[in-house]
Amino acid sequence: MRFNLSEINELIKSRRTIYPEQFSTRKVQKDQIELLLTNAQWAPTHGNTQPWRFHVFTDGGLQKLSTFLGETYLKLTPKDQQSDAKLAKMLRRPLMSSVVIAVSMKRQEEEKIPEIEEIEAVACAIQNLHLSCTAYGLGGFWATPKVIYSEEMTSFLGLSNRDKCLGIFYVGYPDIEWPQAHRRPIEYNTTWISE
Repeated sequence: MRFNLSEINELIKSRRTIYPEQFSTRKVQKDQIELLLTNAQWAPTHGNTQPWRFHVFTDGGLQKLSTFLGETYLKLTPKDQQSDAKLAKMLRRPLMSSVVIAVSMKRQEEEKIPEIEEIEAVACAIQNLHLSCTAYGLGGFWATPKVIYSEEMTSFLGLSNRDKCLGIFYVGYPDIEWPQAHRRPIEYNTTWISE
């Protein structure tokens, strides 16, 4: 065996969503963030297009992101559908995080690879990012509020019209016990075909 499979199994099973409200004030270091991003880039990618793009918000950038999210939510959400609690969460979460990474898909110019496969590659990159957080003992949360799919978000991140933001990934040191979880046995969602 090339790697310790029991450790890999434990890492995968230990990955959890940990929300910014559960982060401590301890700062994640730049070299840690760089390692997270490096590991994210080793996701599978059809045609080796490597469609992932990362915008890393730290320090004053967190306030910039918070302000943008709040203003964009108010702009795009009809007044009668706005929620003070949702707005407060959007404003608060970047400021409770050590780092926030906006993860986007850069669409291939030639469009030889179907868009769905580029999206899937970016989702795999986010899983690598989250597993790397787990290995470091860092909390991670992949958020997908509606505002990230807007033209405003595309413009804010300097993306082209064909690119898409696919998530905001919050990172910080947990200030809670590592959460437990379970999954159903594979018999519930697996069909074996042998003939």
